[in-house]
Amino acid sequence: MAAAMAWLRRGACGPARRCGLAAGRSYSGGGAYPSVSLTCPLPGVPKAVFAAAESRERFETRVTVLENGLRVASQNKFGQFCTVGILVNSGSRHEAKYLSGISHFLEKLAFSSTAQFGSKDEILLTLEKHGGICDCQASRDTIMYAVSADARGLDTVVNLLADVTLQPRLSDEEIEMTRMAIRFELEDLNMRPDPEPLLTEMIHAAAFRDNTVGLNRFCPVENTDKINRDVLHSYLSSYYTPDRMVLAGVGIEHEHLVECARKYLLGVEPVWGSGQGRAVDRSVAQYTGGIIKVEKDMSDVSLGPTPIPELTHIMIGLESCSFLEDDFIPFAVLNMMMGGGGSFSAGGPGKGMFTRLYLNVLNRHHWMYNATSYHHSYEDTGLLCIHASADPKQV
Repeated sequence: MAAAMAWLRRGACGPARRCGLAAGRSYSGGGAYPSVSLTCPLPGVPKAVFAAAESRERFETRVTVLENGLRVASQNKFGQFCTVGILVNSGSRHEAKYLSGISHFLEKLAFSSTAQFGSKDEILLTLEKHGGICDCQASRDTIMYAVSADARGLDTVVNLLADVTLQPRLSDEEIEMTRMAIRFELEDLNMRPDPEPLLTEMIHAAAFRDNTVGLNRFCPVENTDKINRDVLHSYLSSYYTPDRMVLAGVGIEHEHLVECARKYLLGVEPVWGSGQGRAVDRSVAQYTGGIIKVEKDMSDVSLGPTPIPELTHIMIGLESCSFLEDDFIPFAVLNMMMGGGGSFSAGGPGKGMFTRLYLNVLNRHHWMYNATSYHHSYEDTGLLCIHASADPKQV
């Protein structure tokens, strides 16, 4: 099978009783301390009844399709808070007919001023009344607008999500601020010691060259000044349609969520009008394979007096399967078994130390700085990757 590659350079214990109080052990500066057995039940304590797999609580996902094609999905769950989001079948893979970077712009513009809310501060103050927080994330095939808040504020949450998704003002000032934010993010990505985000972009570009999930997820610097309100409205009119949206919620009653969806998302005129935009890109991912190399000078990048080690970063990828196929679970298990991480991973020693990459790579070769497995899965394809970092002499 052809592979895609992205390369970025830069002592014994004495006997003790099994039940009751074990034999005392001596420690320096202390006496003998008794310990309680962890294998024998305590006298007078009822026998524990453990939950069986077949008797565990099941959470059913209920789905309702409204007249305009919008799907409403929910799972009820015990608790006072809920999480509700609008997910759009859109992303960088659909930008072949548009300027690259539109999804990145929409992600940064999310939860700005709308028809009902004059500013982002007003949105945040509204959410604070219900203990809520908001977030927007754009991936290659999905854009998600989500809010977590007190379940009693569901009506306000759905109203806000509908307004943010369908009625954004996209003012000139907000678009200019977004341009500045994207330029800063791109500069930060190129100066960050951890190259994983850049390698992920490169491995997708090599594996699916110039098509679908191989298109750039981040806005190129040269496109930041070209994307304006008209370009965004043209894209939104094609992809932000009810039949490409799902209103999903966890921790609320399904009937209540459907009622709110009918109230705020049925028959709503979007700010870009109801006219049909360009034809939706339904291209299927085509795996091509290939190699992409980038050489960077990191000598002037440092987080302190100690210079960053000179490393070469390599990522190797193989085509896997989509999340709709039966092999998705075996690939997910394989990814967890491979595991891995960095020589100085955050979280303390021992994290993932029995995975294959830790045992067979990091523990056996002192010059390896990183060896990590990743699995990216989409509706029509997937990519299993291994990222490795080492001294350039060891490549």
